[in-house]
Amino acid sequence: MENQFIFQYSWDILPKKWVHKMKRSEHGNRFYTNTDYLFPLLCFLKWHTYTRVQVLIDICGVDYPSRNRRFEVVYNLLSTRYNSRIRVQTSADEVTRISSVVSLFPSAGWWEREVWDMFGLSFINHPDLRRILTDYGFEGHPLRKTFLLVDMWKYAMMIQRNVWFLNPLR
Repeated sequence: MENQFIFQYSWDILPKKWVHKMKRSEHGNRFYTNTDYLFPLLCFLKWHTYTRVQVLIDICGVDYPSRNRRFEVVYNLLSTRYNSRIRVQTSADEVTRISSVVSLFPSAGWWEREVWDMFGLSFINHPDLRRILTDYGFEGHPLRKTFLLVDMWKYAMMIQRNVWFLNPLR
């Protein structure tokens, strides 16, 4: 089945409140959705006959500090049956909680923990949302654009004053 058919069929059959924008390219289809409709959209893509997405490749986060909803969360999906890639994108701010998709794709557990650890985005109904890449005593979220500015300023002040100290392990 052709990628263009899947794109057109999905646009025709999906409720318009679930997907507010779609783009098609040779690399795959893009669905832009609201966080409220993310879980139902992914259920549709996984279980519908003409999409059959079996693989969650990864979940990525992107920080755009100039936007009101500054974080973009991107779900990269693969339908091996139709040889089709689908990218689902949603926007969130610091307080928006996103629905966990661990019940649909068990591999999402790792990716959601990584997005939470690096960006500070919270997922509802995640079975084990805790730090995965940084130390448990670590404060902040390193991939936020504002994190490095504050941290680098502290580091520059330490070098300027020639102050070096060790923090005890917790």
